[in-house]
This record gives sequence, C-alpha cells and structure tokens, in this order.
Amino acid sequence: MGTSGVADEPDAERLVAEQAKDSGYGRSPYQRDRARVLHSAAFRRLAAKTQVHTAGTDDFLRTRLTHSLEVAQIAREMGGRLGCDPDIVDVAGLAHDLGHPPFGHNGEAALDVLAQRCGGFEGNAQTLRVLTRLEAKVLGPDGASAGLNLTRASLDATCKYPWSRRPGQAKFGVYADDADTFAWLRRGGPGGDARCLEAQVMDWADDVAYSVHDVEDGIHGGYLRLRLAPLRADPEERAALCADVAGRYSTESADALAEVLVELLDDPVLAPLVDYDGSHRSLAALKATTSVLTGRFVAAAVRATQERFGVGPLRRYAADLVVPRRIRAECALLKGMALRYVMRRPGASGRYERQREILTALVQVLAARAPEPLDPVFAPLWKAAPDDAARLRVVVDQVASLTDPAAVAWHRRLATTA
Repeated sequence: MGTSGVADEPDAERLVAEQAKDSGYGRSPYQRDRARVLHSAAFRRLAAKTQVHTAGTDDFLRTRLTHSLEVAQIAREMGGRLGCDPDIVDVAGLAHDLGHPPFGHNGEAALDVLAQRCGGFEGNAQTLRVLTRLEAKVLGPDGASAGLNLTRASLDATCKYPWSRRPGQAKFGVYADDADTFAWLRRGGPGGDARCLEAQVMDWADDVAYSVHDVEDGIHGGYLRLRLAPLRADPEERAALCADVAGRYSTESADALAEVLVELLDDPVLAPLVDYDGSHRSLAALKATTSVLTGRFVAAAVRATQERFGVGPLRRYAADLVVPRRIRAECALLKGMALRYVMRRPGASGRYERQREILTALVQVLAARAPEPLDPVFAPLWKAAPDDAARLRVVVDQVASLTDPAAVAWHRRLATTA
C-alpha cells in the first residue's frame, strides 16, 4: 500500500490468483485478509489454547485467543499512529499465534524435540504453515491448499523471525518445505533478516501484551501480588529475578536490569497491586495499571521511531521500530515476574511434565497408526507424503492443531488404549 492509501500491486498480490469480488463496499485486500483470519478455524481454536495458565481454569484469565485480540488492538493503534496500513498490522496481531500448539510454550518445546527428524517445531514457523498450507480456504490450480491465501504484505507482517532454522538459535520462522512460499512472500524486500515495520510493530505489541497482561493475570490469580513487597526488600531475590530476565528476555546485564527494577518497583503505578483483593475497587486499580503501562510502552516506541525516521507515514521497509532501552528493560522485567512467580510457581513442574507426556504419546501413537486416526484434513496429506520425515511432519501438524482439551481427549482415547 502506498502513502496515498491505495494498495500497491506487489504488496496486495496473493500466491494464488483469485477472481475479484465486489461486495459493494470497496473493501481493501487487507480488510479481506483480516476477515479471513477472524473466520478461520485455527483462530477459533485459540480460545482453548494456553496462554500462561491452562485454558479454561479461570474465567478471568487469558487464552491465546484473547491475547491475540489484545495484540491486534495494540498493534493496530500503534501502527496507525506511525502510518502503517492498520489492517495489515491488525492481521499480523490476530494471526501471530495461529501456529501455537496445545499447552503453550511448554507444548512448543515438547513438539520441537519430537519433530527433530523433520526439521523441528517452532510456533512462528507453524503459523506460516497454517496461513499458507493447513487452513482451508483457497486451492491452487493443482488442487493443493494455499491456506488462507493472504496478500504478500499481510504474510510478511506475520513473520517475526524471517529466517529458517540455524544452529544454536531457537527461534525461526520457516520450515524447509515451506521455503518456496516464504521466498515468494519476501520478494521485493531488502532480503536478509530484515523485518518490515508492520512485523516489528506486531512483535512489540506482542511483548507489551505478554508482559503487562500476564502480570495482570498473575496478580488476579494471587501468584504475584504477595511477591511484590518482599521483592522490594530483598536484594538477593531482585538479583535472581534479573538473572532470569537477562538469560531469557533481555540483552541487558543483570546489574543494569537491577537498577531499572528498583525504580520500577517504586513506580506509583504498581502501588495498588500489593493490596489487590479482587473487589470492584481493586479490579479498577488493576485495570488502570494495565492501561498506564500499555500506553507508556506504546507511546515511547512511537515517539522514538518518529524522532528517528520522521512523522511518516511510515510503512513496510521505510523505517525500523525504535524502542528505548529503558522501556525494553521494563517490559522484560515484567515478563520475568510472570516467568518466575507464575510459570514457575510451586506445583507447576508436575503439570508441565504431564503435558509433555501427553504430546509425546500422541505423536508416537499417531505416527504408528496413521493415517486412520488422523482428521480428514491430515489423512490425505499423510498418504501423499513422500517419505518418513514428511509423514512425521503431518503427524506433528495434526497434534499442533489440537486445543488443550482436545489433546487430553485424544490422548485418553488413543494412547491409553495402545
């Protein structure tokens, strides 16, 4: 899309040509993309997939679906302020987690181990696979699925990690057998590891939503509230938290993070969280904190980007998102609090182990019995697969598509009777 607001032909191109539709409302190609994601089965399934807490355990807590809606809202507002097409960043926010398997990042790690013979598993690479191959919407001339057949610009915006798997690097965005589609969607860009601005906006919106909202859920669930006051008083615990963050979420040193943490804990915006009791008044204070932190993180990125690249409109490869180091550190520290006090809370390790056991058993039993137990979407793909590695990829695709409750049910039905 050019700065005039008219879609540029290369950005709006689809892998499989489609007949033009005239609904009478003049929808843009990117509005159509957004509708396709919203109406997809993969998007609906996010309602029963884990964000941090197991889906369905508490009506207050977030799922992958609510998280994706929140990321899309943040990205749309931030991208709009920078001059991006708001529907492109909205699509990226809605679609960015479509490839996540049951049980969140724990399930992702388990499937990566199980899928080593076919190139591993990564949620972002799986998202590209869902969008361009697995989701049912458009067929190519050869009868093969083209997934949702989104535009080039929308697909590019979903690519948080636009590279294939590399030694020593956990994150990647494309499997080897999706390389041709990936090359098509990246055509016309600068090449290399460059990410379009819309992908960077989505990525930061994801970090903001992840950090702020997981802390909100942790406060409401009672896992984090009681930790804040001792954290202020205990330098050893602050050091341990900062070591966790430096090892997983931030390029800053633990010492540098410790300085930011002290100031963050003294920030008045966090003060109401210590006395949270679930009442209407405390819920309002909790939501106010969420709103202030989200606004702070978004505004800082918009302001810094415009200071470096101008007021725009900025889009595609015309600029990079600039996030001040201090803001990145604050965001990372909030993510670290959710990691240390929610995800690693007492008793969690046993549940995580059980989840890995379920996915391991499912992959093994489906690989042994396929194609009969596979869904009608996946059974023909398994029969057409040229070798064992390709057949394993189909089995992993099947398991990754399941919701948390479905994975448990399939395990009960198949693995316990093996």
